[in-house]
Amino acid sequence: MMPDETATREYRPYPPARIPTGRVMIDDQEHILGPDGAKLPIGTVKPQNVMEDELVRSEMSHAVALSDQLSRFLAHFHDNLGAFEALVAERYGATVGGKKGNKTLMSYDGLFKVQVQVADNIVFGPELQVAKTLVDECLTDWTASAGDELKAVVTRAFNTDKEGQINRAALYSLLRLEISDERWKAAMQAIRDAMRVVGSKSYVRFYRRDAADAPWAAVTIDLAKA
Repeated sequence: MMPDETATREYRPYPPARIPTGRVMIDDQEHILGPDGAKLPIGTVKPQNVMEDELVRSEMSHAVALSDQLSRFLAHFHDNLGAFEALVAERYGATVGGKKGNKTLMSYDGLFKVQVQVADNIVFGPELQVAKTLVDECLTDWTASAGDELKAVVTRAFNTDKEGQINRAALYSLLRLEISDERWKAAMQAIRDAMRVVGSKSYVRFYRRDAADAPWAAVTIDLAKA
C-alpha cells in the first residue's frame, strides 16, 4: 500500500446495475419466483431464504456494475494506448513494444508502470499423436536407462486434463531436453509442427512502488487477490 493511503479501506459506492427483482405482484400481493418458475406468496417462504435472496441480488447488482466498469476501463485503456502509439509512430517513426506486441510503459519518475503482454492461443494438430508414438518407442527401448522422472514428464505431457486440454507446460519441458536419439528428435519436431496459433490475448498489468529503488507492487484487479 502506498504511504499516503489510509490504514483503513475507504468504500466508494458506485451505481449498482439493474437486475431482475425476482418478485411479482399478483392481486396486490407480493410473490417471489421459485427455481421452477412458481410464484409463491412471499409470506409462505422462510424469512432466511427471503433475506438470502435479497442479499444475493443486492451484491450481484454491485458485482455486475463493477464487471461492466472494468470492461469499459479496459476498452478505454486500449483506445488511449492505441492513440499514444499512433502519435509516437507519426512523430518519431518509432514503435512502442517488443516481441509479439509485449510492451512496458512507465511514468517519468519511475514509480508507476503498465505492462501489456500478448499470449498466443495454441492448439495441437494430429502431429502430436505421431510424436507420442515415437516417444513411446524411445521409452520402450530405454527401459533400463529412462528414469522415472522422465517417464512422469512424458505421461503428464500427453495426458489430457478433465477438460480435454493438453498439458502445455509438460510438452514444452520435453522440447527443452537434450536427447540425441533420432526418434526423439523427430518426436520433438512433430510436437513443434503440431502447434497452431489460433489467436492471441492481451494481458494488462499495473504496478507501483514507493521509490525508484523499491520493489514493484501489483495494483490488484482480481477479486481472489484483493
